[in-house]
Amino acid sequence: MGQTLYQKIVRSHTVFEVDAQHVALYADLHIMNEYTSPQAFAGLGEKGLSVRCPEKQMGIVDHVIPTHPVPVNKRTIAIDAAAHQAANFTRNCEKHGIHLFDINDPEQGIEHVVAPEIGLIRPGMVVLCGDSHTTTYGALGALGFGIGTSEVEHVLATQTLIYRVAGDMRIHVDGTLAHGITSKDLVLHLISRIGAQGARGYVVEYTGTAIRALSAEARMTLCNMTVEAGARGALIAPDATTVQYVAERVKDLAPEVLNEALTRWPQLRSDDDAAFDVTFDFDARDVAPFVTWGTSPDQAIGITAQIPALSDNEADRHDAAKALRYMGLDAGQSLDGLPIDHVFIGSCTNARIEDLRAVADIVRGRQVASTVRAMVVPGSGRVRDQAEREGIADVLTAAGFEWRQPGCSMCLAMNDDILKPGQRCASTTNRNFEGRQGRGARTHLMSPAMAAAAALAGRIVDVRKEITYG
Repeated sequence: MGQTLYQKIVRSHTVFEVDAQHVALYADLHIMNEYTSPQAFAGLGEKGLSVRCPEKQMGIVDHVIPTHPVPVNKRTIAIDAAAHQAANFTRNCEKHGIHLFDINDPEQGIEHVVAPEIGLIRPGMVVLCGDSHTTTYGALGALGFGIGTSEVEHVLATQTLIYRVAGDMRIHVDGTLAHGITSKDLVLHLISRIGAQGARGYVVEYTGTAIRALSAEARMTLCNMTVEAGARGALIAPDATTVQYVAERVKDLAPEVLNEALTRWPQLRSDDDAAFDVTFDFDARDVAPFVTWGTSPDQAIGITAQIPALSDNEADRHDAAKALRYMGLDAGQSLDGLPIDHVFIGSCTNARIEDLRAVADIVRGRQVASTVRAMVVPGSGRVRDQAEREGIADVLTAAGFEWRQPGCSMCLAMNDDILKPGQRCASTTNRNFEGRQGRGARTHLMSPAMAAAAALAGRIVDVRKEITYG
């Protein structure tokens, strides 16, 4: 029997088998941030250990950094606890010889945006990070997943991880996404169908004509949010789209090595006779613009639908009722026309240049509603610079958006970008948990296009009706 792409990557990175379910997995790259690494470095110091492979580590300050629109070389962290975290991280990286994108680095940004755009993520790699959205890298055919602090310490010391092998799931999506429908809509549609735990214990491989039609950046959005279905990883087999994206960004490979890789990467795929433990089939034509109504990413509906009635299942009924109370909504209610207070466009899910182009296309020549505060936080310094070169930043600011510096920002409100209790936000982020964007704040996940339309209208609207596409 053939092997899946996931099985091939795991096998090629297995140092030794621990038991029937666990292997020592080699990591090609380990990415760290200021938020999940301090205890790991402290653990190394207590044990008298050093970092085994400093050249295979990357550090980046992104969770706590402020995004105020000041010059990069003047960025400072005013919150004492956050400043201490960042300074401690800097000291640890300097001590162990780890490259760090610090707060004043012009290429600083969100870890899952920066790593692919500078050519560090390549097909067939294993990439680890103390952040759950490391699944993003599956878009380029790399196995990426989040790890805990104790595991960060183990990777620093050994460049390996004791890893429990996951099951194989395939999500096959054929058909064509309609005009105005994005990969964010697709992934919210999928999560709403299989549930927040529907992929728990599995690595998902995406296949089908609809997946192949996505750009590399759109695939990153899809893989990024697959963890919201409980998945331990997400993969898309490399193809011409992957190869072009990576080849344009890889800078450290000799020409002959790169040419060999360009031939090898497209061959990384599941065998025709490979068996998956679970398979789901979807039709892209069924996907509408999606918006979350609750406090979990699977609590989402198409913009033309109504919030579902409470389930007969007691647990589901309790969760839905609790979410509706928090969100100030009712079963049977439509989200179309719901007033909002804030729009946030950013995060490792939707802060790449394609996302910002989509927003600019919608808001060009229009104005943000007077009742709305709208922010755009680019995913990296490179994205910000490119948006300014292309005139996107001018379009956004002319429309009334705040044009900020890069960082995680309001995705998880660990800096001073925080919503007030009761404020309702149209957000391009990946999680809508209670208090995620501020205590008592109400978050509706949606695509950049939908968020842009909401900013203009002052309410959640169907972007297909509100906007005329060129």
